[in-house]
Amino acid sequence: MYAWEQIQKTLDYIDENLGEPLKIKQLSEIAALSPFYYQRLFGRLVKKPVMEYIRLRRLARATEVLADNDNRIIDIALDLGFQSHEHFTRTFKETFGMTPDEYRGNPIPLNRMTKPQLLLNYVFLDEGIPLVTDGIVLEISRRTLKTPEYFIGMEKKMPVQFLDGLGVESGVDPLDTLWRTFHDQKRELDILVNEGDEIGVAYPCCEEGYFTYFAGGEAKDSEGRDGYKSWQLSPGEYLICSFEAENFETLVMDTLYKVQQYVFGTWLPRRQLQTEPFCAERYASHSRDTKNMEIWLKLSARGVGDLPQ
Repeated sequence: MYAWEQIQKTLDYIDENLGEPLKIKQLSEIAALSPFYYQRLFGRLVKKPVMEYIRLRRLARATEVLADNDNRIIDIALDLGFQSHEHFTRTFKETFGMTPDEYRGNPIPLNRMTKPQLLLNYVFLDEGIPLVTDGIVLEISRRTLKTPEYFIGMEKKMPVQFLDGLGVESGVDPLDTLWRTFHDQKRELDILVNEGDEIGVAYPCCEEGYFTYFAGGEAKDSEGRDGYKSWQLSPGEYLICSFEAENFETLVMDTLYKVQQYVFGTWLPRRQLQTEPFCAERYASHSRDTKNMEIWLKLSARGVGDLPQ
């Protein structure tokens, strides 16, 4: 068994037993490692200390359970291993900036600690062959775009740390407001294609330490509109990463993070492919009915290192 498999075994165990007392000695025995080496290897592969990871996974699970109003908050707290209602409320607010009651009343998207799928750091996926793992269905293929495709929407400047923290750090999703604003105002855009795709694009910003995120819908032409930004998928060969998840929140939070980590951290370097410096997320609609999406990367002579990661 590889070392990453030993850590994955404990990650699976943790998720199955979040409501139980979890100790490092117990987990290290499951991994067949010494407590010292287990903690060291866990931190290197998961990017979090063991006990902090457990706390953040309990809170991530809490965001899912709170959606059910039939569950009392005190019961959720105790079922997930928190000492009391007060302890749970304090920890939740320190992590997400709101109390469980406030979140239940307004369940906005939250960045949260994702359970890693360490297999994605080591497996190599052939083009055109689907990979099914831990609730993810992923397929990588190529597509030639012969004519440009236009999009119109809004954009927001974001710190690069936001990308670094996806799937690891917890808090309110700052891009949700951008998408909500676009959806509120898109009715006034007669340039949008009826039932056209929506796209979210991360690309380099002119200011060091930041990137720009564009959120918009498919447009009929490149004319644009006052007060809105435009984006174009230009003709060329694209790498298309298609994937699906159980629901929209899992798709845009957990699964998108895992797929990006796999594509940029494992697949592209091993293929020695070079891409343009942008990453486009393409949806039928950026809404709660959506369970699948595509990442579009344009193949180019530039280096992969130019991409925001």
